[in-house]
Amino acid sequence: MFDFDATLPFMALQFLLLAALLNVIFYKPLTKVLDDRDNYIRTNTLEARERLAKAERLATEYEQQLADARRQSQATVEAAQVEAKKITAEKIAEAQKEAQSQREQAAVEIEQQKQEAMQTLEQRVDALSRQILEKLLGTTSVR
Repeated sequence: MFDFDATLPFMALQFLLLAALLNVIFYKPLTKVLDDRDNYIRTNTLEARERLAKAERLATEYEQQLADARRQSQATVEAAQVEAKKITAEKIAEAQKEAQSQREQAAVEIEQQKQEAMQTLEQRVDALSRQILEKLLGTTSVR
């Protein structure tokens, strides 16, 4: 069936030379390209993971800073409201004191005017009484 003459070793040698030639020309550059591509993908994947982790860290930090800023601003607003209420209460108390003082002063002035009016009235009543008395006595003594 098979003939084992000189063509079989020659075919085997041709096969080995072709395999070696294909290895040098085709397989080594192809495997180099595939290895380079694999390294490129692996490097990019690692860099992307690192960037993603960094972005997540930064997002967490910014959220924390934002929460702190919100708490601070809320505390500032509350403090301002408390201060405003305090100032308002002080102003109201001051205005009430001033109003009370003015009422008391007005009451004193009214009392003084009342006393002066009473004195004036008493003087006029005395003067009128004397005039009436003089007229009565003057007319009774003339009769």
